[in-house]
Amino acid sequence: MTDIDDQESWEAYATILANASSDQELLEAYAKIIAECHIKLEEKAKVIFARDTRPSGAHLTSILAEALEATETEYNDYSLLTTPQLHYITRCLNTKGTPYEYGQPNEQGYYAKIATSFKAALQGRQFSGSVTVDCANGIGGPKLRELTKNLPSPFDGGLGITIVNDDVINPDRLNFQCGADFVKTNQRAPPSTHAAPLTRCASLDGDADRIVYYFNDLDGNFRLLDGDRIATLAASFIGDLAQSAGLGEKLKVGVVQTAYANGASTAYVTQDLKLPVVCTATGVKHLHHAATKFDIGVYFEANGHGTVVFSDLALKRLSKCEPQSPAQSSALETLRALTGLINQTVGDALSDLLLVEVILAHKSWGPKEWDSTYTDLPNRLVRVEVADRSIFKAVDAERKLESPPGVQAQIDAAVGKFKSGRSFARASGTEDAVRVYAEAATRSEAEDLAQKIATIVRHAGG
Repeated sequence: MTDIDDQESWEAYATILANASSDQELLEAYAKIIAECHIKLEEKAKVIFARDTRPSGAHLTSILAEALEATETEYNDYSLLTTPQLHYITRCLNTKGTPYEYGQPNEQGYYAKIATSFKAALQGRQFSGSVTVDCANGIGGPKLRELTKNLPSPFDGGLGITIVNDDVINPDRLNFQCGADFVKTNQRAPPSTHAAPLTRCASLDGDADRIVYYFNDLDGNFRLLDGDRIATLAASFIGDLAQSAGLGEKLKVGVVQTAYANGASTAYVTQDLKLPVVCTATGVKHLHHAATKFDIGVYFEANGHGTVVFSDLALKRLSKCEPQSPAQSSALETLRALTGLINQTVGDALSDLLLVEVILAHKSWGPKEWDSTYTDLPNRLVRVEVADRSIFKAVDAERKLESPPGVQAQIDAAVGKFKSGRSFARASGTEDAVRVYAEAATRSEAEDLAQKIATIVRHAGG
């Protein structure tokens, strides 16, 4: 089973290779990796790759192809794909001929698997209105259009999907006033969306591995439904299905978050859904790894990158379970369909889009009902420049500082003065700065707390 969970073990080696200062040092690094990993040089390697619509992609893949040819390595260039599609094909190739065969290792196989599973998961439910999808003028646009060709049309009771921002001809349009980052950062819809109040809208990022939903309420107020909201929606639905299928005691469903997840979402999962929550360090590789520890692990970062992972044990139990009633049978068939609809290899905006639509159809919800499940705590993110970020060492999934000494005690004291207060400071990975996150019962208190913690960090950082 090949997925993002395999990434972490190779990152250290990739760093060594990238930082080699000479040809000789590079050769020595390769020799060390070969020895440590017991790599058999007589076995032929096979590499697959693809690119998105960024102008640099064609040049970079041509260089890669030349390097592979020089080393007589077998390769396959899949040309233009979303990042999740390439992950899908990789797993299909690596599991071919095994009991865990994932699907047909090509682009059409991807569409066929998702479309078939989408229809099966719906169980005849009807959609309430259409969804407008902003594709960030990236690779997600043409690939979503291809996917829709495999789905029932709105005239046949299928989902109506209005695609906007799918200009891949002009590279300067990529993410310009559109896309998931634009929506999340600016807290407003892209100008080109033109959606009516209470209309479901979604925005992808440039390579289609992230998605956020949003809508305007009847008063014209913008409402964001980010990764936290998608995670809680998925966890609620899957947890209920497991219970309805008679597998509630046999399948452990859990949610994985980072410290940046809104505290209200965490409380909703633990107190209302009665599901466990695990907090990890920032980065999808950490969330994905933690999710694999559950029978069914749900993870999403607030930015909209995430998926659901089913363990081998969960897949076996779903396959062998014998329903005892029509209700159990329906729930079981929906769960089985979800294992095919969800791209379990990595966060996939197209797969996640259809997952959300299936859940809303089952619940007969619109975006307003989804938004009302809990109320986000007001929060604030502040960037603080420091002389040396390396002195800020975080522990406990980046929620506490172990150094500089005494700083965490000051943060705890400040947080204790605010109702529903929570705050943490995390060093940037790329610049001499520390990011401070704070949340509290009111917006003014969240702002006040963030500034107090920023002052503590600023003094400690010189």
